[in-house]
Amino acid sequence: MKLSVVMPVLNESACLESLLEGLRKRLGDGDEIIVVDGCSTDDSALIAGRHADLVLHCDRGRARQMNLGAERASGDFLWFLHADCGRVLSGHVRALRTLADDALWGRFDVRLSGEHPMLFLIGHAMNLRSRWTGIATGDQGIFIRRDLFQELGGFPEQPLMEDIALSRRLCARTPPVCLRPRLVADSRRWESRGVWRTTLLMWQLRWRYWRGEDPARLHRDYYGS
Repeated sequence: MKLSVVMPVLNESACLESLLEGLRKRLGDGDEIIVVDGCSTDDSALIAGRHADLVLHCDRGRARQMNLGAERASGDFLWFLHADCGRVLSGHVRALRTLADDALWGRFDVRLSGEHPMLFLIGHAMNLRSRWTGIATGDQGIFIRRDLFQELGGFPEQPLMEDIALSRRLCARTPPVCLRPRLVADSRRWESRGVWRTTLLMWQLRWRYWRGEDPARLHRDYYGS
């Protein structure tokens, strides 16, 4: 199996160097790292150039960036990672290597960084919800066979919930493979805005999305712009 890691980046120079260094050490010789920079104003693109096999540039927008990276990928599986996922361990890569031949897509369990006691419970709830619904989010390191991704047309190019939209289409085909090794999901938004407030906001946004609200409006409410 050849893995193509696709990583959308926007002003992540503070964490990108260590993540890419560790990722490169744990991937195989035939695997590739593709970083897609969304017009960063820091040194993200420069750092990516030292470690990635390919650095691409486009207007910001996570779905747009990931789709561009996937277009240039050559691996059997696409593995979409966020730049703030902490670090990738050997166990994550081994878990992907042992996928059954008929596996089509899946995601990892997660844990949230940070020390607030509620963050562990929130991460645990995210994993349970994902196992129950089959819906995966970008923090969970979604992986998918490249030919299936192309068949489905990639991520819908909407400003928010693109991961949920793709998961729904994938679930119509087959349930996800849920891998146990936990990826770290960055908790800075919870900690800066308040854990309870952020959790409530996320549930509200997801509920509004399921009811059919415009993702552009949800994006404005989430990011405040």
